[in-house]
Amino acid sequence: MKADDDAPDFDAAAQLALAQEPQRHRAGESARRSDVTLHQLRIFWAVAHSETLTSAAKQLGLAQPSLSQQLSKLEATLGSKLFHRRSNEMVLSEEGRFLLPRAETVLRDMQELEESLQRFTGGQRATVRIAGITSMLHVLLPPAVTRTHEDYPDVDFDIQEAAPNDILELLYGRRVNIGLLAANSIAEAGVGFLQVPLLDDPYVLVVPENLRLDGVRNPRAELDPHALDLLGRSIQFNFGTQHTKRIEDWYQRMLPHSRVVAQCRSFEVAIGLVRAGTGVCLAPALSTMMGGGAPAGVRLYEAGLPSRRLVALVPSQYRRQPPYAGLLDRLQDVCATWQHPPMLPTPPFLDYPGQTTP
Repeated sequence: MKADDDAPDFDAAAQLALAQEPQRHRAGESARRSDVTLHQLRIFWAVAHSETLTSAAKQLGLAQPSLSQQLSKLEATLGSKLFHRRSNEMVLSEEGRFLLPRAETVLRDMQELEESLQRFTGGQRATVRIAGITSMLHVLLPPAVTRTHEDYPDVDFDIQEAAPNDILELLYGRRVNIGLLAANSIAEAGVGFLQVPLLDDPYVLVVPENLRLDGVRNPRAELDPHALDLLGRSIQFNFGTQHTKRIEDWYQRMLPHSRVVAQCRSFEVAIGLVRAGTGVCLAPALSTMMGGGAPAGVRLYEAGLPSRRLVALVPSQYRRQPPYAGLLDRLQDVCATWQHPPMLPTPPFLDYPGQTTP
């Protein structure tokens, strides 16, 4: 985990916490054991899975000095240093690596206990909390929710759209139970959740309906000036995720002379711009179906990029616990029968990019 450059010095905070800790709390093994709290374990777990102390504090809704002090108290109680500070990183110590899976077990068991008890209180309805990227929530989730509701009529759903990094924060903060996103868009190492595979979603080049690229080998020679100009106008994305770099690299290799005419944070908006004749865009096939059914007013060409791996991220206990397990099974059923929209073969000039591209 990276340490914040402007954060209070962690070692100084630890020394301060130790200096303020009453001597009686540091004397004897029994006192040490009794002082460990669930709150401190949650803080330790969040810090171990976050990029910065600030991010961990945000996930838990705590002020950063409070988080540092609680983590220092946990180290003092255990008599072990759980993190090493190295330049801009907070690295788990050997003791921290030993504690992490055990802390996860304790927190998981406590969460299962809390949720089990809720089912016995005053007729409360169970709520499945989901955060996901737009295309998955619009296309894949609705039929899965409908089928799940048939199996669990007393369950309701709390659904919110979010960017991949925000979905991770919501999961780490235990504010949602299930996250729906592309595994390629996050750093997979250290995510700390079970990945339930759902769908491979291919990328397509989306162009206006009147722009025909079938069989085109040399756009400069084979397209009229208007079509060539349209092909050279790109609509790109600014999501701040890993796949954004892959898309930029694709444009540089395949359409090196194109110019960006618009930047979007929604595939749906970008495809609407393409439909209106603003330019062309690279998008996942699933996102072209957010209006329901096959896309109208555009043509889709296979782009040759690796597909997005769409997954559900869940704490491991939810994979076997109803109704969460039921929803995950229904999602996999929906994805198993999902049909890609009609896609045309990759134009030859994109298979062999060179000086002839616009």
